Amino acid sequence: MPDRTDRTDRTDRTVDVLVVGAGPAGLALAARVARAGAGRVEVLERDEEPGGAPRHCHHGGFGNPPLPWLQGPRYARRAVAAALDAGAALRTGVTATGWAGPLTLETTSPAGLERITARAVVLATGARERPRSARLVPGTRPAGVLTTGELQQSLHPYAHPLGHRAVLVGAEPVARHAARALHRAGTRVAAMLTEHPRGAALPGVPLLTRTTVTALHGRGRLTGVAVRHQDGRSGVIACDTIIFTGDWIPDHELARRGGITLDPGTRGPSVDPAFRTTTPGVFAVGNALHGIEPAATAAAEGAAAAPAVLAHLTGTPWPTPGPRLLPHPPLARLTPNHLTGPTTRPLLLRSTTPLTTPLIHAHQDGHPLWHHRFPTRLSPHRSLHLPPGWTTRVDMEGGPVVLSVSP
Repeated sequence: MPDRTDRTDRTDRTVDVLVVGAGPAGLALAARVARAGAGRVEVLERDEEPGGAPRHCHHGGFGNPPLPWLQGPRYARRAVAAALDAGAALRTGVTATGWAGPLTLETTSPAGLERITARAVVLATGARERPRSARLVPGTRPAGVLTTGELQQSLHPYAHPLGHRAVLVGAEPVARHAARALHRAGTRVAAMLTEHPRGAALPGVPLLTRTTVTALHGRGRLTGVAVRHQDGRSGVIACDTIIFTGDWIPDHELARRGGITLDPGTRGPSVDPAFRTTTPGVFAVGNALHGIEPAATAAAEGAAAAPAVLAHLTGTPWPTPGPRLLPHPPLARLTPNHLTGPTTRPLLLRSTTPLTTPLIHAHQDGHPLWHHRFPTRLSPHRSLHLPPGWTTRVDMEGGPVVLSVSP
């Protein structure tokens, strides 16, 4: 029976594994550990529906390998069903608000306040887009200014056109999906903008590269956006809707409140190759680590973390963090962020600028560990998967491992 305190009318409970976030990563991990007999596995989701971002993505290509006919909502339902079938408990409308101890979370829901203590806590809180305010775009505050997530939730399932003419800030895959969604809803996309020198255009949609938004115009409703090109040219594009896409960061608020060490590059929890944070008993998986990655990547990370969670439940000691993994500019984000031993999974690396056939080097204490030229173009919006074999040459007692790039 749960204990209650008269002073707060708060319920105190214990579980074996507490997963915060019912997106692809959290659901995949919950399914694996529940099926392995981990005991009470509970998944908390602050939204009223589980499944994460895919449930708003009405385009194909989900799954591993990607299936053209598998759309996001169906993919999300499959992930939810797999977790439930494995024996995990799923609770929606529950928000984790803070920590009452290293492995104790305080939550709130329509049912009241709870304090849940777990043997292992898994942060699968996903990523969020930085809104217009965080991008420091000046101007008025009219209606019609949205992020991609807000667009998806507004268009589906009702499919109302938000306006007649839209501008998309971004030219990455998420922006292209947003453009197609607007087209299906009857909204014309006037232009796609990107500050980068290149971007992937859509037929019939003008692509403006090396271009930034400098101000928003309109009162009550957006009437236009002021833009500036790197060569100094400027102008105003008439529109009644603007969608800011692509600037994703980990939703790390809960981790920060718990004193979990954050990586300065990814701005998500710092983890080792087994997805252990620097706080014993606390794991982090999926887009909570590195901003946006495909749902299949997030789900694979959740599944890959399950053995370490199960090992922790059986009493395996928590390892001491070893060398940090430090990307050197223009390389910016690398997951995992520190080593406790060699890894068998690819490392995810991103750059702040486009790179063509980059030659990536790894050094430690001035000694070369590995280098490889990748016969591809590295985009700021896609991760490069580094092979893991070279991590066997890292001195776990040595200094940071620096990743750099040369032409």
